[in-house]
Amino acid sequence: MTRMDQVFKAYDVRGTVPDQLDATMCRAIGRAMARFAGAPEILMARDMRESGVELSRAFSDGVRSEGVNVTDLGMASTDFLYFATGRLDAPGAMFTASHNPAKYNGIKLCLSGARPIGRATGLAEIEATAEDLLDEPPGEPTGSWRELKLLDEWAEHVISFVDQDVLRPLKVVADTANGMGGLVVPTVFSRLPFSVDVLFPELDGNFPNHPADPIQPENLVDLKAAVLAEGADIGLAFDGDADRVFLVDERAEPVSGSLTTALVAASMLQKHPGETILYNLICSHVVPEVVTELGGTPIRTQVGHSIIKQVMAETNAIFGGEHSGHYYYRDNFRADSGIITALLVLELLSVSAEPLSVLLQPFQRYSDSGEINTEVRNPAATVEVIARHEGSNGASVDRLDGLTVDHGDWWYNLRPSNTEPLLRLNVEAKTPERCAAHVADVEQLIATYAGAN
Repeated sequence: MTRMDQVFKAYDVRGTVPDQLDATMCRAIGRAMARFAGAPEILMARDMRESGVELSRAFSDGVRSEGVNVTDLGMASTDFLYFATGRLDAPGAMFTASHNPAKYNGIKLCLSGARPIGRATGLAEIEATAEDLLDEPPGEPTGSWRELKLLDEWAEHVISFVDQDVLRPLKVVADTANGMGGLVVPTVFSRLPFSVDVLFPELDGNFPNHPADPIQPENLVDLKAAVLAEGADIGLAFDGDADRVFLVDERAEPVSGSLTTALVAASMLQKHPGETILYNLICSHVVPEVVTELGGTPIRTQVGHSIIKQVMAETNAIFGGEHSGHYYYRDNFRADSGIITALLVLELLSVSAEPLSVLLQPFQRYSDSGEINTEVRNPAATVEVIARHEGSNGASVDRLDGLTVDHGDWWYNLRPSNTEPLLRLNVEAKTPERCAAHVADVEQLIATYAGAN
């Protein structure tokens, strides 16, 4: 395994600092990105992790040694960086490890207009070039470096997604988990009539209070307690780079990414009838049902931001959602944004006389397992054997992304991890009891067939 193999993943660069990812590597990656992008300027931003200062500076040196200019946007959320690449029509690099622990850092790369760079769309080429350049000393930097402040312009862009005239002074609790939400949430909400209490707003990449990973229920404990204590209308939980958001209703009940996708899709279709909505294949069946009922066109996609953005460009979809808390908007350069999603839900609450729990009731049609990870020796081979088994039993088998098996009144998706020897399982059924029973069924299948590989 080469050094770059350790950190280049399916959609980004990610690793522990400095043993897997260091300044020398980032300098080579900067040079490779400059060559791949072929643009006169590359934008750069970073989250609050201490290692981001050195790593981003090294990346900048590498870019500038190729004669390409660097515009440094400073500390920012990932969705802010995406906005800047659209607004300035330039490629970008965001230094972040998102929800990962403090010892990690990484780089999310994109072309101008927030066009994604994944393995199939340039990341593999950048990796190979960076590997070749790793031991070659860079030349003297000839590209320029400048700082640019765009935060206020981005905040106005975010707010443009809602009608400010209908907003009312709702009580909001936002847990930013010492991540970049601590910068962007006050910047946006200070312009709006909401009463907002921000938990853990201090920017601290050591995450002294709890991990910035809101998909894990244990990281919502503080937010749920604050929502109940303050009688808030809603709770918002942001991840480390603040491009994802999870909701907690007024009863402190977490709202799944699928239900949020359905809720926002309904709102978008009320404003823009007949539009196309994307949803990834581990989203609840309620999403395509709601889109169809409201006259929209639902399109199912694979998991992953680079794929969803590509399909959004091909179909001109207005909105797309993932069960993992990523929500994409055509008018946001097809990029995902947690804070735009939060504002759209707050707009819905502002015009409704009902609390969030009641607004969600029409969408609560199924029970899901959440993602269950199982370590197996050969994930891909195990999926193939289970696919043959299910197909021979007459189930509906779909291979869009991993394996999706539909038994009519319940279904599941089983996907190998891109980075670890894990199988990722998602199950959905009509009731919690049936869901739990079917999880046990599929786990037994995994145990049976994993042992044969």
